[in-house]
Amino acid sequence: MSFTVAKPGQTAAMNVSEAQGAFVEKPFGKALNEVGRERPEIVALTADLGKYTDLDIFGHEFPSRYFQTGMAEQNLVGIAAGLAHTGFVPFATTYCVFATRRAYDFIAIDIAYARANVKIIAGLPGLTTGYGATHQGIDDLALMRALPGMVVIDPCDATEISQAVVAIAAYTGPVYMRLLRGKVPQILDPAKHRFEIGKAFPLRPGKDLTLVSTGLMTGRALEAASALAAEGLNAGVLHVPTLKPLDEAAILHAAKETGAFLTLENHTVIGGLGSSVADTLCLHGMAIRMAKVGVQDCFVECGSVDYLADKHGLSTRRIVEAARALVRKSE
Repeated sequence: MSFTVAKPGQTAAMNVSEAQGAFVEKPFGKALNEVGRERPEIVALTADLGKYTDLDIFGHEFPSRYFQTGMAEQNLVGIAAGLAHTGFVPFATTYCVFATRRAYDFIAIDIAYARANVKIIAGLPGLTTGYGATHQGIDDLALMRALPGMVVIDPCDATEISQAVVAIAAYTGPVYMRLLRGKVPQILDPAKHRFEIGKAFPLRPGKDLTLVSTGLMTGRALEAASALAAEGLNAGVLHVPTLKPLDEAAILHAAKETGAFLTLENHTVIGGLGSSVADTLCLHGMAIRMAKVGVQDCFVECGSVDYLADKHGLSTRRIVEAARALVRKSE
């Protein structure tokens, strides 16, 4: 993912790193290791995907606190819940399709219903793989939001992943967090950004519309806002890394500022960020123009990630087009 910093004369983004093209290697694994050194009760589990969820470095440093369950996601969840009930703080990793679709009942009963202090870390969210519907987690946020008491987080970059690990380790209760793995872009300035569970972050002020984004779509929102500025459209960016609990105050404030929302999510438009935002606006009696960017009501085919993102409307180019259309309707 590329990212363009606002040039002189443009509206500057807040808390955004000026180091273009910066990447951090395995931010989740590194952050978990740091927390694990201070807290011996933290343990890690994986369903045969330690290398592919960046958990392998925890296993190398803490082999006695690292558990490989094999390709058995229901067991992964059950074991994690058992460890939580005996005083450990388990971080359980797999791909989000396998956690949410294959082990959903186990998460619902063993973790959510039991209020087990388990952190589910889910790789390959949305369209981050071209392997087709079996591996593209386009519905996980909707499923996990529906579980009572479940915190749901979709961080946007390496900075936020690192900070979120610390936050969810300190939080007592079940958490579901999406994972960007390997070399992860650093968009937010670690010296300025401070992730908090349940807090949204205005990254760029706007007048004409607000791009309300979560996860990796925040980087594309910033790119789109810069492109729109060159056309004379002033788009704000509100980053919402926590979908549950939702920062309703920030959403309502942004709605008053611009009066038009374009929600952006690496997920189906049903049941995720867009639905959360629409519910909030409706329940507070706010009537504004709104549209959703995300996967429509369909499964996604195999193909390159860039091709799929553009075809299904998630690319920066398609976001700009959607923003233009929304502003035209608002005039």
